[in-house]
Amino acid sequence: MTVEVVTFGCRLNTHESEVMRVLAQQAGEQDLVIVNSCAVTAEAVKQARQTIRRLSRDRPERRIIVTGCAAQTEPETFAAMPEVAQVIGNDIKLVAATWGQAGTSLLAPRTERVRVNDIMALRETAPQMIDAIEGRARAIVQVQNGCDHRCTFCIIPYGRGNSRSAAMGDVVEQVKRLVGNGYREIVITGVDITSYGHDLPGQPRLGRLLQQILRHVPDLERLRLSSIDSIEVDDELMEIIAGDRRLMPHLHLSLQSGDDMILKRMKRRHGRDDAIRFCESARKARPDIVFGADIIAGFPTEDDMMFGHSLRLLEECGLTHLHVFPYSPRRGTPAARMPQVAPDVIKERARQLRMAGAARLASHLDRQIGRELSVLSERDGIGRAEDFTPVRLGCALPPGEMHRLAIIGHDGQKLMAHQGPLHG
Repeated sequence: MTVEVVTFGCRLNTHESEVMRVLAQQAGEQDLVIVNSCAVTAEAVKQARQTIRRLSRDRPERRIIVTGCAAQTEPETFAAMPEVAQVIGNDIKLVAATWGQAGTSLLAPRTERVRVNDIMALRETAPQMIDAIEGRARAIVQVQNGCDHRCTFCIIPYGRGNSRSAAMGDVVEQVKRLVGNGYREIVITGVDITSYGHDLPGQPRLGRLLQQILRHVPDLERLRLSSIDSIEVDDELMEIIAGDRRLMPHLHLSLQSGDDMILKRMKRRHGRDDAIRFCESARKARPDIVFGADIIAGFPTEDDMMFGHSLRLLEECGLTHLHVFPYSPRRGTPAARMPQVAPDVIKERARQLRMAGAARLASHLDRQIGRELSVLSERDGIGRAEDFTPVRLGCALPPGEMHRLAIIGHDGQKLMAHQGPLHG
């Protein structure tokens, strides 16, 4: 039987899940389910536990290995579950020796049930050389891991360690490899990609890395960024946003709040006006750019006026794709010790943010009707436009193909394309 990987959380986890799947299969592992967990919210941890119990019921013959950020930050939670065979940390999950050869793996029954080490001891990272990502129309390339910042609500640095960058040459080679294998779009990902390069010789920034990719991989059609911290965007990155159409016109921003006092209590490094100015500058450089953002509803001490500032930020920054996170305290973070907002208030504020986000998305979708868009086909009859807007295809198209499609409507969440491509 093949190795099954169940993934929670971010694109970085998606990439790492594929690496683990390949390593485990190469080692001859069988009857194995790997759960790659997320720790960003308490709900994510809860979902992982529920999934483990379901997997155990549905596949009683398989061993369940738990890894990822939740396994790193609270290994005891998963070690206490009788359904779990072993818990392994983020520091060793991508190491070939962890999976070993069949019968000699560190996961063999004679080894420790919990193998979670000090993630802060890690000093280096490297892109994992994979040929494909199973079932994906776009490929993900990890350029950085960990985070040096200590936002008061965030547990992720304790799951990922401090910021570590992959060498530019290694990243470029991985992009070349994937494009050579037929991928039309590459997504650059990490925990804090705009901190890229501070630990490398010469301290190159993210913009320099993207310049090297675009220069040395001319056959790459689409380059996309995962979430960025706008306050760290460098001049070279802004030049690429303005001048290279292969960088997709979609930026997902880690904003978190629209209120200066809340941002200060979060220990964010930007203010409200910084976010607005960045969006104005990027839109001036690239008029077709679309912004997504993460916003937390109900951060400790947030009152109605502070929440109103976040609500108005959607309009002032021109946000289109909104990810709303109802605040949930994470054990071990400073925010968990601050005065908490009532759960019903958090729920209502999250609802209002989502409604406002849905209205802004619908407005964006309205503006696309009648246009012809370049769409990368994915699975299940869905594709993505350059600005990351999902498109329901009018007919069955093989995943990973690029088509010009006429947009004839939308359903409030996805654009609807005319039956069949106009041309390739």
